[in-house]
Amino acid sequence: MEHPRQYALSAPDRPAVIDADTGDVRTFQQLDERANRVAHALRSAGLHTGDHMALVMDNRLEFLDVLWGAMYSGLYFTPVNWHLAADEVQYIVEDCGANALIVAADATNSVADLGREARALQLALGGDLPGFDDFEKVLAAQPTDPIDDGAEGSWMFYSSGTTGRPKGIKPPTIGAPLGAPSAFSALVGGLFGVTEGSVYLCPAPLYHSAPAGWSSTAHRLGATVVVMHQFDALACLEAIERYRVTHVQFVPTHLVRILKLDEEVRGRFDLSSLQVIVHAAAPCPPDVKRGAIEFFGPILHEYYAGSEGGGFCYINSEDWLAHPGSVGRPLLGAAHVTDDDGNEVPVGTAGQVWFESENRFEYHGDKKKTAEAWNDRGWMTLGDVGYLDDEGYLYLTDRVSNMIISGGVNIYPRETEDVLIGHPAVHDVAVIGIPHPEMGESVRAVVQLAEPANDPDAMAEELRVYCRERLSHFKCPTSVVFVDELPRLPSGKLAKRMLSDDIRGMTPA
Repeated sequence: MEHPRQYALSAPDRPAVIDADTGDVRTFQQLDERANRVAHALRSAGLHTGDHMALVMDNRLEFLDVLWGAMYSGLYFTPVNWHLAADEVQYIVEDCGANALIVAADATNSVADLGREARALQLALGGDLPGFDDFEKVLAAQPTDPIDDGAEGSWMFYSSGTTGRPKGIKPPTIGAPLGAPSAFSALVGGLFGVTEGSVYLCPAPLYHSAPAGWSSTAHRLGATVVVMHQFDALACLEAIERYRVTHVQFVPTHLVRILKLDEEVRGRFDLSSLQVIVHAAAPCPPDVKRGAIEFFGPILHEYYAGSEGGGFCYINSEDWLAHPGSVGRPLLGAAHVTDDDGNEVPVGTAGQVWFESENRFEYHGDKKKTAEAWNDRGWMTLGDVGYLDDEGYLYLTDRVSNMIISGGVNIYPRETEDVLIGHPAVHDVAVIGIPHPEMGESVRAVVQLAEPANDPDAMAEELRVYCRERLSHFKCPTSVVFVDELPRLPSGKLAKRMLSDDIRGMTPA
């Protein structure tokens, strides 16, 4: 049996969730009782196994109440990015077909008009909204015992939309017996050592697949989850020390922010409780990874996977130091690399990465995108470009959609970004292709500096020279522009689609 109820019985007073910002605690008994109340509210509204609900909520204790209520009820569950604009939120809520919707009214004004549609259940907490019932009042009227027909729910995450409209990733089946063992629980417990005594820190938004999946799986294994409202490098180190965190998952941006702290400041904290740091979600610049291993010790574990399921690659610190830049070897699904015609390429040659997969997911309502994710051999792709070495280690170079074609040559921005982020003046960077009358595209670096430059032209030239000293010149920016802030999603992913038309058409520096 893998769900919080078993720990509500065996260890009712153990903290299940701790709010890192306030110190508020939800025990396993409290979590189970509130999840049962949510499940009863869903059943009372007429929702049953296989129905769909959406949640628009920031990181708070109630997020986990709702999550487990949905999972106890056998529902498809879609957490929605509350940072999105109102029309983007509405698109996801409508596209997923949610007939139950729960929102945090005080987190965002993007939910103000969502109550106009008649759904079976619409609840709001943190404020009154037209068309919504009060979350706490509705829950208070429900019993705390389990529903009679509980079943395992399932996620239906939406892609982050870094290059276009997000699409729902719908698993093929739902409604397994409640508490049925899962492959991911076995992975988190067996590979990363999460147990009943573990404390997992969630520094990222719970509406993303990895933070939500890891937090809920930690609960399935009896661990305590410490949730930060939002990531801050200093607050993160403080939380690790205060709550004796044993496991944490970062994205590379988090590691960059921590390493950019003054060394003396970083050294103030007792981080000895840390056993495992997992990082994923985006490629990590090798210099950043090496610096993180030097600071935290050889406890960094990296995996490469997607919300879609299918392939899963893994590498620990020792193997990474022997194979710098790799995301590991496949543990689930054999990996293949092909050219544009679908032919497998030799070892060391870059191409599109595919995995053998028995998990036949689909992109909800998008047959074309679903078809593009699979080839005629039944392999699936996440749209990444990379290569395999002679030991079977996978190296990612970029995403297919990010590729720049200049003078007929394929250029993948990630390699250039990894170099530029190492410059001490650079806080963040995105490399894009812009139209060029002769070459088709030219390489542009969009840079967020740590401090404003006294002479932007001189700084631009310094960055170009810095890059040319470390990379082939055709991969280096011919133009550099400076911005106050780059459009990163709270997950740490860079949303290049959100760069303005002005940035893409600006006169080169």
